[in-house]
Amino acid sequence: MTTLSYGMRDSMTMLRRSLRRMQRYPSLTLLLVGQPIVFLLLFVYVFGGTLGDGLGSAAVTGLGGRAEYVGYVTPAILMITVASAAMGVAINVATDMTEGIIARFRTMAISRASVLTGHVIGTVIQAVLGLAIVLGVALLVGFSPTATFGEWVAAAGVLLLLTIALTWLCVAMGLAAKSVETASNTPMFLALLPFFGSGFVPTDSMPSWLRWFAEYQPFSPVVETIRGLLLGTPVGDSGWLAVGWCVLLALLGYVWSKSLFRKERNR
Repeated sequence: MTTLSYGMRDSMTMLRRSLRRMQRYPSLTLLLVGQPIVFLLLFVYVFGGTLGDGLGSAAVTGLGGRAEYVGYVTPAILMITVASAAMGVAINVATDMTEGIIARFRTMAISRASVLTGHVIGTVIQAVLGLAIVLGVALLVGFSPTATFGEWVAAAGVLLLLTIALTWLCVAMGLAAKSVETASNTPMFLALLPFFGSGFVPTDSMPSWLRWFAEYQPFSPVVETIRGLLLGTPVGDSGWLAVGWCVLLALLGYVWSKSLFRKERNR
């Protein structure tokens, strides 16, 4: 077998390990999926009537109220779903680094890169399942996308790219954390960024200083792209910005993770 074949085999072994961990600790998976669903129900049924009437030019269907707002807010909830899944991998990586399993792996004839690869692929699978569940709940509460098959594929591609980017970033945060508790807290800002963007209200309703940040932070173009693809609103430059941000974050997370893992391995 070639080095690449050994690496792929070891990565699949580590993937099975990650999936079994999800089975053994379902409470973490339920928490990561349940939080976005709670946000969805809260904003649709508690705040949706008022916020939907205040969307103004950002309204898509013209229905107003809760029926309008569920379409507007769902892309942001999907972003939070991805961020929540990525936050989980930081905890898992930090657990491996602090409980001695990595030292045991060093004594085994396995590809060192497979340890992180297994975490990443497992988290991507978890995120995809979470997105399917959250999207199903959104459809039940009134989300009515108008996307064609090609637009659905494009939206899925953007979400997948975002998932990979945030997962690698959270892997790096898990490696950098000194404890599991630190790893669970450090990535929390990722779940908060959609609130400070165009995910829940139009940016033109914000103060000028906050509006600047909301328009140029990474999640806003992703939200606008998903909203445009699924609901038919103009995408404009948001598509290229979304892809650019995702690629940049993925490269940052990968290089950072590789550097931290190499330092840990050489200790």
